Amino acid sequence: MTDVPSLPPNSVEPNIPLSVPPGPAQGCESFADPVLGLALLLFFGSGCAALIYEVVWLQLLQLLVGSDAIAIGVLLATYMGGLCLGSLILPRLVSTRRHPLRVYAVLELLVGIFGLAIVFGLPNADRLAATQFAGRLSGISFRAMLAAVVLLPPTFLMGATLPALSRWVRATPSGVAWMGYFYGGNIVGAVGGSLLAGFYLLPRWNMVAATVVAAIINIAVFTGAMLLASSSPFTPLPPIKRDRSSSLFHNRGSILVMFAIALSGMTALGGEAVWTRILALSLGGTVYTFSIILAVFLLGLGIGTSAASSMTERGRHPRAALAICQGGLILAIFWEAWATCSSMPDWPIDLSLNSQLSVVFPLDVMRCLWAILPAAILWGASFPFALAAVASPGQDTGRSVGAVYAANTLGAIAGAVFFSIWVVPHFGNHEPLGTQMAHRLMMCLATAAAVLSLIAAFLASSGDSDDGLYLSMNFPRVAALVGIVFVAALLPLLARNTPAIPQNLIAFGRQIHSSIHGGENVVYAAEGINSSVAVSSSGSNRYFHVSGKTEASTDAADMRLQRMLGHIPSLLHKGDPHSVLIVGCGAGVTAGTFTIYPTINQIDLCELEPLIPPLADKYFHAENYGVVQMDAGGKPVNPRVNPINFDDARHYMLTTSRTYDIITSDPIHPWVKGSAILYTREYFQLCKDHLNPGGIVTQWVPLYESNIDAVRCELRTFFDVFPDGIVWGNDNGGTGYDMVVMGRAAPDDTIDPDAISARLDTPEYLRVKASMAETGFGAGAGDPAFDLMLTYAGRGRDLRSWLTTGDHPADLNTDDNLRLQYLAGWSLDANPNDADTIYKAMLFYRRFPEDLITTSKQTHDRLKQIMFPPSPIQRMFPPIP
Repeated sequence: MTDVPSLPPNSVEPNIPLSVPPGPAQGCESFADPVLGLALLLFFGSGCAALIYEVVWLQLLQLLVGSDAIAIGVLLATYMGGLCLGSLILPRLVSTRRHPLRVYAVLELLVGIFGLAIVFGLPNADRLAATQFAGRLSGISFRAMLAAVVLLPPTFLMGATLPALSRWVRATPSGVAWMGYFYGGNIVGAVGGSLLAGFYLLPRWNMVAATVVAAIINIAVFTGAMLLASSSPFTPLPPIKRDRSSSLFHNRGSILVMFAIALSGMTALGGEAVWTRILALSLGGTVYTFSIILAVFLLGLGIGTSAASSMTERGRHPRAALAICQGGLILAIFWEAWATCSSMPDWPIDLSLNSQLSVVFPLDVMRCLWAILPAAILWGASFPFALAAVASPGQDTGRSVGAVYAANTLGAIAGAVFFSIWVVPHFGNHEPLGTQMAHRLMMCLATAAAVLSLIAAFLASSGDSDDGLYLSMNFPRVAALVGIVFVAALLPLLARNTPAIPQNLIAFGRQIHSSIHGGENVVYAAEGINSSVAVSSSGSNRYFHVSGKTEASTDAADMRLQRMLGHIPSLLHKGDPHSVLIVGCGAGVTAGTFTIYPTINQIDLCELEPLIPPLADKYFHAENYGVVQMDAGGKPVNPRVNPINFDDARHYMLTTSRTYDIITSDPIHPWVKGSAILYTREYFQLCKDHLNPGGIVTQWVPLYESNIDAVRCELRTFFDVFPDGIVWGNDNGGTGYDMVVMGRAAPDDTIDPDAISARLDTPEYLRVKASMAETGFGAGAGDPAFDLMLTYAGRGRDLRSWLTTGDHPADLNTDDNLRLQYLAGWSLDANPNDADTIYKAMLFYRRFPEDLITTSKQTHDRLKQIMFPPSPIQRMFPPIP
């Protein structure tokens, strides 16, 4: 409720109903009325379906518009912009004479129709978009247009549901409370939708199945709302005379409240973006982690909204309550910063000691509740208080709810974009101070919102004139004033003591207390626009970390793998390779490997995070042969290198007409949310389509931090595009570690180790031979080509029975499924011994490739004897010549 016009000076806000003009009742408002309870249940279903759609749509659209921070920012801004427009515009388009429940039912039905249309129509739009629009518009403009075309219609309808249903109640204290209950019920339903989509529908089924479930919920809500409407007659209010007194902005206090709730939305979404980034380090950036974080955030909003809605029915000072909530957020934001950046990183938790999900997930939920629940509750409570603070007699409840919701959503859009795309990377570009500055700015914004709300609580107008402030010194307002002044006075102290994100957390993430990182010392850390990066050292080894995950190092096993990704396709290419596309820079070792091949004259390097190439050059210059070194003008010193830093590799290949002799991909681990798009059947087909005749694709496949289902999924998906693909193993001291899978445009090409050895002995390839010797291939007087052949671990034809037959065939990872990220995320804390178990299970199916390796009989027999040594019985009874 708001200050009533024409209050005398020094009066208090009266505790009177916000009545309507005489006449038949509009809808109902009694807490005991079963119709409102049933409507609340329907709105719970709306929220559940909406969150399922959100997860599916953002995942689908990320495939189209890219996975960099700007593309994701465009998606979120468009999604929330649709909600804002729907809440603001539709109440002005639909007459108040229409039955609110019928309007709400039609909106839900249309949302379901759009949901089904998007999931069935969007997957084929990527190639159409690339062929029809690439090069005609700037990338970001096209992405915004595409996201708007897809997302605005259904999100517009979603945003309109709350204003539509709110017309069922009157602008009385109990009616305003029910508006808050509807909003809270919608949020609680969203919690259910987030968990249902993240932990069952998508992991167990796919995006189509999840969408169908959401559409069924929409249809059920539509049916329920129509049945309620038929049994609950609705008498609309008489037409409202549109004058200044009936406007939401009829006094300055209401305007201040709208600004305050906008700032609240800005800090809420800014906070969610910041703490999601931090918690993804502590908990591991899996899809399950993001589902838990979102569910806890929504749970807090639901608790706060429900509690505040109950208070608005009894309370008389919603503006003072709003001020108290915003003042409390100053402390809650500081608490979250302290909990995530100072307290939790020091908890002696080594999750590698227990990989049971029954232990891991509850612990992750507890940590999220510990850090973010207080702030989420206060943000949730702010909405009903703001709604009650601007409501006044005779207003269209649909318009008032829509306006408050729109202001909150506009602030949320600004917060998500401002904090994630500018604040964090700008202040974290050279050291990890981005999240610290973001927390400080959020506390300042919460202070501003508290002050605006407090002023609004003291502000009253006289009729239509702005003739001054009238102070009402009652206890709630004085208490709010004293509390906010006290907290605001603490703001400099809180800001000064706001912790920065620890460098160890950026480097080691959830393994910060694991014994395997006991001797490493972090020498550099920074926060970028897409990820946080760090470099650590231990003895003579250096390690490169991305968002809490070790991505590259100078350790022998890692160097061997990084070199293999470059040497295998370059040496096995039947012709003279000239052009290379590298997906993922990392430490630059793989990219640098190609620079020592005399025939390669074009090296395109795709890297999403701008911080990574300079870091790779500074700390791994010798190992990567200076491949990413830049001159004073920011251009590569090596003229053959072409950095592609503006886009992710998948989107780049969708929009480029270039083809390559070699494409090599070393993406981040598949359990990291978003990385599974670089392991899909469609992505591998993109790679195949961009190969020149005789071209080769190589892809990294990890065995550690994985499980057998995830590895089988990766291999089956790759072999679905390259049926006769080859696996090369990279063991670590004789045990399984990771692998390189190779696909060829000409699968019938054979391999001659003797011819490769002869080439390596020529002067042009002496650097190549030395590079291979550095990682154990041909060390001493050995033959590097022969040693490389010994890493042969099988072919698609050998592994087909392991992957496709039996009671549990391997899953395919596709654009409309992304099954891999759920399989891999389930094994984040897998037993390290699982890597060797998986590798040996695969080697069981290996056969010597008689038709693949064509070489001298001596080399052939020697390879075969080493790969398949005779058993003790065979050694005792050798075959008779």
